[in-house]
Amino acid sequence: MKQRALGRMKAGRMNKMEAEYGAMLEVRKRAGEVAWYAFEGIKLRLADLTFYSPDYLVMLTNGELEVHEVKGFWEDDARVKIKVAASLFPFRFIAVQKARGAWSFEDFS
Repeated sequence: MKQRALGRMKAGRMNKMEAEYGAMLEVRKRAGEVAWYAFEGIKLRLADLTFYSPDYLVMLTNGELEVHEVKGFWEDDARVKIKVAASLFPFRFIAVQKARGAWSFEDFS
């Protein structure tokens, strides 16, 4: 498999922050807020030869689908891709960051 840009983990492997967020999704699932989630569970085509593979696809218990992108920091191309995806697809797009031990969320929908 090819490495992701700038030394990121190989596709299908979680970094530490993605794993921490996955644990939080599992807690939300046990609490009855989340029905299902998958790491790198979807690949969205944005344009010819341009794709976006979000970190998590999440289904809430009401059936709503959300796309969650976990970021330590934002690179310009990643921010553009999530904005384009949010304009093309009928999902709620949420960026997730963790700073000083607290999760923060940015809604792109």
